[in-house]
Amino acid sequence: MRSLTVKIAVVVVVVSLFSVALVALFSGWITAREYDRLLVDQLQDRLVEQAARYYQQRGSWQGALVAFNAEFEGRRGRRPPAGMDGAEGPPGNQMRTPLVLLDANGCVVGPRDPTYAPGACLPKYQVARGAPVQVDGKTVGTVIQTGVMPLRDPTEEAFLSRTGRGLLWGAVAASAVALLLGLALARNLTRPLRRLTEAIHAMAAGKLEQRVDVRSRDEIGELASAFNSMSAQLTQSNQARRQMTADIAHELRNPLMVMTGYIEALRDGVLRPSPERFDMMYEEAQQLQRLVADLRTLSLADAGELALMPQVVEPVVLLARAAESYTPSAQKAGIALFVAPGTAVPNVKVDVERMAQVLANLVTNAIRHTPAGGTVTLGAHREQGGAVITVADTGEGIAPDALPRVFDRFYRADKARSQSSDESGLGLAIVKSIIAGHGGTVDVTSELGKGTTFTVHLPAA
Repeated sequence: MRSLTVKIAVVVVVVSLFSVALVALFSGWITAREYDRLLVDQLQDRLVEQAARYYQQRGSWQGALVAFNAEFEGRRGRRPPAGMDGAEGPPGNQMRTPLVLLDANGCVVGPRDPTYAPGACLPKYQVARGAPVQVDGKTVGTVIQTGVMPLRDPTEEAFLSRTGRGLLWGAVAASAVALLLGLALARNLTRPLRRLTEAIHAMAAGKLEQRVDVRSRDEIGELASAFNSMSAQLTQSNQARRQMTADIAHELRNPLMVMTGYIEALRDGVLRPSPERFDMMYEEAQQLQRLVADLRTLSLADAGELALMPQVVEPVVLLARAAESYTPSAQKAGIALFVAPGTAVPNVKVDVERMAQVLANLVTNAIRHTPAGGTVTLGAHREQGGAVITVADTGEGIAPDALPRVFDRFYRADKARSQSSDESGLGLAIVKSIIAGHGGTVDVTSELGKGTTFTVHLPAA
């Protein structure tokens, strides 16, 4: 984590140094250029003023070349060209000038410049960009800028040098501040990552109940939220696994203890073999077999490997099959079992045997918790996008606090589920898994003393 802090700080510093260096160089260049432009503008204003005064005194531009050469070349530290009187000097003796004076016709008056020879006339668009020289409200000439920057005198050079040093020291100070800010920023950014790393190490050591504070809504905040969610899910899954392991051990222990007790008693001669005792041991073995089969079904469903062989079938056919199978049990318990399907119920595409297992769990559960004289009704009706199968009873009902957990594995409410030897506590969990495998849902409503209704929602074929 320290390395990440250093890396972030280095990146911030490098970027800051690069940015500050560019800004310093650009600022120095801009400062020098704008200073030169200021000088040119000042020279232009002076030349316009002096040219107007000259023309007002002379009434023409005659002799202006000699008058302005020295002023506007020699003032900027330039060596005056030879022939101040207007004669041509040696070819290499002429220098560029930042300003040129034109007459009313746009022809060059002076100063002498290799590009703007005296007497040469310039295009109107070029003349239009210059500063007019006016005398008595009449434009008698124009001053244009040639684009050449004037030479600076030592004082001006010293000023720009001090300005450059100031920018350099400003860059150094900005870099130092950037370093401090980069370190602070890096530590602030990596602090939640350090807490997250500590929580992960603790989780790896077996302490699954870990949580980190979410103090932002950025990517790091999202990472912390995802970690908290993962931690909560792992904790819940671990608790569920432990509880399920304990429940499995309990469910296996009871029939095994009964069988072991009978076997030891028979072996020691305490009990004599009899068909009744063998039947009892057989029933316990059958209970173990059912428990193992149910656990295997749930494990396959959890892994997404529950084998299904779906086929299109009418929901009424499923209900009739279940009613035929469990009517004798209902009659034996003094319970009336009815089938009350609705009209125009759409077909569903399901594994018939698995759906028979679902209805078997729901119907036997209803019969078990319905007193004699009660009824169990199997129904079906249409809903948008599919079909609904219901198993309703007039039994004892389920307490409101137990309803959210009726589909949990090995969960038995005091009144909703008995702890009879033929009930594993996995029936409703299997129902939920099988229905989910068909793309459907199952829910339950109940009222104490009035009955319970399980509702299965299946998509239409």
